[in-house]
Amino acid sequence: MEIKLLSKGYKKNEQFYNDFLNDTIESNDDYFSDETVYIKAAPDFPIYMAKRSEEVRKQLFLEAFETVGNHYLGSNRELHFDEQFCHSLLVLKKRDFLLREYPEIKDSITNFNNIVLKNFDWENYIYKTVIGAEYITDLVEDEATRKHYYEVIVDNLDLFNYMIKYEVFRNKQFVFNILSIVDELGLSSVLKKKITDRDDLGDDVRVGRQVLLEFNKSYPVVMSPMLEKEELKEIFMEYLGYYVNVAELEILV
Repeated sequence: MEIKLLSKGYKKNEQFYNDFLNDTIESNDDYFSDETVYIKAAPDFPIYMAKRSEEVRKQLFLEAFETVGNHYLGSNRELHFDEQFCHSLLVLKKRDFLLREYPEIKDSITNFNNIVLKNFDWENYIYKTVIGAEYITDLVEDEATRKHYYEVIVDNLDLFNYMIKYEVFRNKQFVFNILSIVDELGLSSVLKKKITDRDDLGDDVRVGRQVLLEFNKSYPVVMSPMLEKEELKEIFMEYLGYYVNVAELEILV
């Protein structure tokens, strides 16, 4: 499949939005650079999971992980993590899919920018999917185990978001080890809890985010991305103990 790459200037452009709705982008050479890329296939997958119920969001994420893991990671890493490529693919090859699955795009350019042209970083659902699928497929060969870890990511999405947000933690072995520890010890519900007795920490503070913050504060004294899982587990439990009574959790460390 040939995909022409967009040139700069397409984002937050009212005319570009109108041309997308009118299906006239591809016929306007002014929108494109001189670069073209080729990929084997580009099957549809969910690209936006906000405003869905928890159960629906989980199913959409799992579908996205499966599709991206099976069909998109064969390209050069620089390509499937490239914002320009991602947006070019969406507006040129996925227009009908996007308008069908996300009809709110037709309501405003704000929705279009938030769903289709969102910055390609940790807040972007496609970015989360690509990085999660890449990490799991790189480290896990067994298909059933991959599916299990995709579920672990979705069940611990807040924690996953904060790991891929911090550049120092955007390390597949660290992310995988932390997810494994959380899964092994059954800590999902504990890490999602709000900390309500610490006014000094601010609003909407979650246990899992604070544990990661402790890792971030301790780096590079504690080289957490390089630690083996068992070494990491001890430190994880130490930091968890700053915010909850670990002795009451009935977990075996």
